[in-house]
Amino acid sequence: MRKLTILAVAAATATLAGCGEAPPMKTTQIGYRGTGQETVTNPRIANALRLVNGIPATPYALDPDTGGERAGHAYQNVKVLGDLSVDQFNHLMASITQWVAPPAQGCNYCHNPENMASDRIYTKVVARRMLQMTRNINANWTSHVQGVGVTCWTCHRGNAVPKNVWTEDPAVVAARDGQLKGNTRGIASAGHDSVKYASLPYDIFTPYLLGAYPIRVQAKVPVDGPEVPIKATEATYGLMMHMAGSLGVNCEYCHNSRAFGDWSQSRPQRVTAWYGIRMVRNINNDYIQKLSWAMPANRKGPLGDPYKVNCATCHQGLPLPLYGVSMRKEHPQLWGPVAKDVGGIGYPGVPLAAVPQANGQVPGLTAAAHTAAAPARRGTTDVPVAGKTAAAGAATPAG
Repeated sequence: MRKLTILAVAAATATLAGCGEAPPMKTTQIGYRGTGQETVTNPRIANALRLVNGIPATPYALDPDTGGERAGHAYQNVKVLGDLSVDQFNHLMASITQWVAPPAQGCNYCHNPENMASDRIYTKVVARRMLQMTRNINANWTSHVQGVGVTCWTCHRGNAVPKNVWTEDPAVVAARDGQLKGNTRGIASAGHDSVKYASLPYDIFTPYLLGAYPIRVQAKVPVDGPEVPIKATEATYGLMMHMAGSLGVNCEYCHNSRAFGDWSQSRPQRVTAWYGIRMVRNINNDYIQKLSWAMPANRKGPLGDPYKVNCATCHQGLPLPLYGVSMRKEHPQLWGPVAKDVGGIGYPGVPLAAVPQANGQVPGLTAAAHTAAAPARRGTTDVPVAGKTAAAGAATPAG
């Protein structure tokens, strides 16, 4: 009997070890006692994350801008960073080379060495638009990124393409087209990292981070209210699993476990996340999708849509990307004038603590502002994307 007990304990220990979350774990209280608001972290995973979430040293120290010739005058075809001094411009180019370009290519990853002003290489066209996007985020999405902001390093971490990106799933699109062959309908199945391997619908990015499908769990009234089908409830749970996994947190990081749906009892992080979802939609629809024409096939998915972002693209396992450390002091060039955006640049004039209502509206925001700030609701992305990709406004959870 004693031998059987020892074997059972050993088997249980092996099973736990195989899950990758073997004890001991660390629990930290983040809310009032009795509400279950605690974060549970794995010290071993936390240590591993520290090794890959550092900030690189700048190529060289940047002197304060004391005036002088602007890059837009000194160089040809500078369409976004013309307000910078020559020194600021060159410093940022050296930094981007360090953050994004493969070492073997360096400056030539984006530039034609025989004509640095040329737009012949597609990566220069993409990089220009990404610089516009970064300045837009730092200027108009402080409701999510606060004063910390973002740089190219936040997502790229030395890679030409960020590690965590997504494209549409052919099997799910087959479901939308009514096909039977190869049609999984995006329903719950094992082995999908998008929902952290939970048994939930796995196509959550298309309806929620490209489209603007309502994020709902249940109706608040028994009749004559907005219907929340079961598939939408499960898909919402899938999105929450993605967000929790991307930030390395559990549900109570944003929600109060005694009343998950009540905004007045939620932590402030829930409002920050609400803005973050809309920021990601802005990035995917107004910057990445509209660059599809410039992207080669190896920068697109099987349906011809470009690689897009989600929560993991920036957060990479942390509640705050790069532990909340700002790179603004060393790289102020990315906090500059914003070129005219193509729409969806946030909610001007809305207080940071504004709480979205059940219908998705924000108090004090006019209907016109809502329309301008959420272009995905207007029907389609207005982008000619190769392949049978979904129109953002029409995307719904599969199943």
